[in-house]
Amino acid sequence: MNTPQVAIENLEAMREPVLDVVDRVSEMLFGLFMALTFVGAVSTSAGPDAGHLMLRAALGCNLAWGLVDAVMFLMRTLANRGQRLKLELAIKHEPDSARAAQIIRESLPRTMKTLVDDTELEVFRTRLAATPTPTGRPGLDAADLLGALRIFGIVVLSTFPVALPFVLVDHVPLALLISRVLTLAMLFVGGMALGHHAGFGAMRAGIGMTALGLALTMAIIALGG
Repeated sequence: MNTPQVAIENLEAMREPVLDVVDRVSEMLFGLFMALTFVGAVSTSAGPDAGHLMLRAALGCNLAWGLVDAVMFLMRTLANRGQRLKLELAIKHEPDSARAAQIIRESLPRTMKTLVDDTELEVFRTRLAATPTPTGRPGLDAADLLGALRIFGIVVLSTFPVALPFVLVDHVPLALLISRVLTLAMLFVGGMALGHHAGFGAMRAGIGMTALGLALTMAIIALGG
């Protein structure tokens, strides 16, 4: 595949918001650590309904933050789409072809700027100039709403492996052990997914994410979480 085609596909891939592996794992970890902030209090609580109270508190917190994350995703998507539309119009309406090519170059990711020369940028500019001029304002569609819903679902569902053992198991130390094991398993699987996606080794990334999760958990506990 030649360089201008790479540049075109790179810009085209940026047109629609994509909830990729990094996004999914990040949202899962966010929900996981939010739920973890409620676990420490359970192990020292003497109340007979401590597990249910903790589950309700953790679930309520993640419902709220899942909603916030979903709305912010939609806002970010709309803002990025507006920025891309502004860029496309600027290129199409620029009478100086050299200046239009420079606008394209400035919009490329830093690693792409040195890989594309002016001739290749002119090919892209010519193709873009031949496309219909977009009209109207940027908006959201069903795919965007589905992405926001997935974010909300990931954050909320991350609550249950951490909090549910305290509802299902009456013995708090055992429930705490189960919760921690499930948390570490989720961290490991999330790390493996990131490692596989990034290409630097799934197993190594899983172990690293687990270690990072342990460090973050201790930090949460130390900070009063």
